[in-house]
Amino acid sequence: MTIEESALQAYREQLTCNFQQLDLVFADCMEEAADSLTEAGIQAYLEGASLICMIGRGFEPVLVYLEEMPQVAARLGEPVLGLVSQTVWKISRTPNGAIILPFLQTLAEAARRLGSETQLTRYIELLLEMLERTSSSIHGGPATIPSPGAKAYLEQMPYLLNQLSLEGIRNWTEYGIRNYSNHPERQIDFFSLQSADSRAMLQRERHGTLFADHERQLDLYLRALWQDKDHLVPYSTAFDELRKPIPYYDSLGIRVPDVFDDTDSGVRGIDRYRAVLAHIAAHRRWSQAIFADNFSPFQRIAIELLEDSRVEYLAMQCYPGLRKLWLALHPVPIEGECDPQKESCIRHRLAMLSYAILNPQHGYRNRDILDAVAQFHQLMQGGESSTQGIVQLAISFIARTRIQNDQAPNVYFKNTVVEYRDDNRHLWKFIEEGDEEEQFEVERKKMEQEPLNALPPRHYPEWDYKTQTYRPDWVSLYESLHPPGDARLIDDLLTKHSALAKQLERILDLLKPQQYVRVRYQEEGSELDLDVAIRSLVDFKGGATPDTRINMSHRHDGRDIAVMLLLDLSQSLHQVPEGCDQSILQLSQEAVALLGWAIDRLGDSFAIAGFSSNTRHEVRYQHIKGYSEAWNEPVKGRLAAMEAGYSTRMGAAMRHAGHYLGARQAEKKLLLILTDGEPSDIDVQDERLLIEDARKAVQELDRDNIYTYCINLDPRADDYVSDIFGKQYSVIDRVEKLPAKLPELFLSLTR
Repeated sequence: MTIEESALQAYREQLTCNFQQLDLVFADCMEEAADSLTEAGIQAYLEGASLICMIGRGFEPVLVYLEEMPQVAARLGEPVLGLVSQTVWKISRTPNGAIILPFLQTLAEAARRLGSETQLTRYIELLLEMLERTSSSIHGGPATIPSPGAKAYLEQMPYLLNQLSLEGIRNWTEYGIRNYSNHPERQIDFFSLQSADSRAMLQRERHGTLFADHERQLDLYLRALWQDKDHLVPYSTAFDELRKPIPYYDSLGIRVPDVFDDTDSGVRGIDRYRAVLAHIAAHRRWSQAIFADNFSPFQRIAIELLEDSRVEYLAMQCYPGLRKLWLALHPVPIEGECDPQKESCIRHRLAMLSYAILNPQHGYRNRDILDAVAQFHQLMQGGESSTQGIVQLAISFIARTRIQNDQAPNVYFKNTVVEYRDDNRHLWKFIEEGDEEEQFEVERKKMEQEPLNALPPRHYPEWDYKTQTYRPDWVSLYESLHPPGDARLIDDLLTKHSALAKQLERILDLLKPQQYVRVRYQEEGSELDLDVAIRSLVDFKGGATPDTRINMSHRHDGRDIAVMLLLDLSQSLHQVPEGCDQSILQLSQEAVALLGWAIDRLGDSFAIAGFSSNTRHEVRYQHIKGYSEAWNEPVKGRLAAMEAGYSTRMGAAMRHAGHYLGARQAEKKLLLILTDGEPSDIDVQDERLLIEDARKAVQELDRDNIYTYCINLDPRADDYVSDIFGKQYSVIDRVEKLPAKLPELFLSLTR
């Protein structure tokens, strides 16, 4: 709508704002406003712009308001004009005036996602509440220090609006305010989606088909249809806007997104997972790695695309229904839509080729595409297809279709990304590292050098005593089998303490179960079961098949205990106590050797593990003895190789030990913890935090009928150990007495 010059001048006089830049854009803004708003709406629009001009924040907030608000008002109603301008005025009266521009820039997306004036009002109320609760004052008066996380919060808001409902955003915001209102740096990390609990809380509030809810179903799908037993490892798509992560597989497993939404075309999230897994499984079955060094980047892209098509063709021969699923997810490039004179069309051509191979009714007329499709099918029907065979077809296609403008920086991407396909990192080998080698190849080589017994991390929550809430998935725990050593060292330690062993043996004889129970119907046993033997003989004489289980054995009854010995392997174990010629680590080895020997003599089910930590991202849990292992040379070798390092994040290690102990079938379950100090880690400044988390872990284990007991070697342990374990602890002041005290304590606990 064109506005007459006189009317435009009248509108300009109503806008009390004297920025010179305004005259350059005012006419265009008013034309859009006249198309979208009533006369009353235009008056409110100009009044709002005048109010924003008066706050003294420069021209940019005024410009954003004038440009964005006509469409926002047209979508949600004209009352939002006054609502927004008044909100800006309120914010300008606080220390948070710097976030006015980011706030205005979120309104267009907020209007599109929220869809009503009521919802926008709630969104604004949420923002104002966040500003009020995270701003602070010096002496308890009105707020004078701006909210540290407000700018990051608004920068992430368009993304959050696309991921969460308004209720989800409120819950996520509430968590950040409640936990970090007094910690500026962590508040910024949370509201900028950089911290682990921020991401975990966002995932908790997201909708769609969650991997966590369907992991077993997908695992069975992979095993049943593809006979593939590899791990499925989820990754998040929520935090990489510049370069979205895509599925892939490596030595640690198959990586898939943690959530899939249903598509607009009606493909369910669970079917998107199936499409990804089928494509990756086809690669794992039929693709072979080739050297990348002799191919140009364009040739490599073409090889990857045609290899994707080749394995999909082979998969569809096994499961024809996959064609319908993949077609529903494959983008449909429109022929002629990319202008080769203005932009690089190489991705567009390759996407057309991929779609033409997958869909016989593609309808393309490009001769190069049709020839390449014909050559592809000729190769596949020859029965000799391979990754090497597809290379020549890819090189030929690139050579035939390449033009100079393919090098243009303006690349055409529309309808070229096939989201269910992996990134093909598995397809390439490199003779030497160079600029063309992707970072994932470096990471893959690093992973191949890691121990074979390394497992993906387990994530555990951590208790925040200040907010009385769990930090979800806060700690990453890595478990592995402890490396072996020389078992003879442990035998030498037992010989050194032979006198103590003889004393323990007398106690063990008293503790051993004395009541015998017959176990009948055994193929092999210590005695003949006469009743069964006679019955079997009668059957044999009568021509019937006799029962061969004619023996019986005996077992002790009356002691049903499962024990987990959890060892603190932090750096402080290298200390040598005053007046002693051995380190705490050496004394612990002797004590654990005697205890292991004693428990083995008793016949109790027991396991040994050690733990240490290097921040919450790396808690190491090392298995020294498993429940099913005997007290033998491999176990002694691991104990002999025991080393100390890093810190003591006790809560996560106790929860993981309780995970294994809780699975044991035993009447009594004992978690015995040997440590030389209080819980601590280098990324925690509040010394009470890990103490309270360990206390919470003890309460959780007690709820699961697991009895925890701590043996502490710190003379000052009385200051904190009772806070964690209540009365379930002992402090050994003279560390040199540990080899004698540890077995005695165990025997007294299980007498």
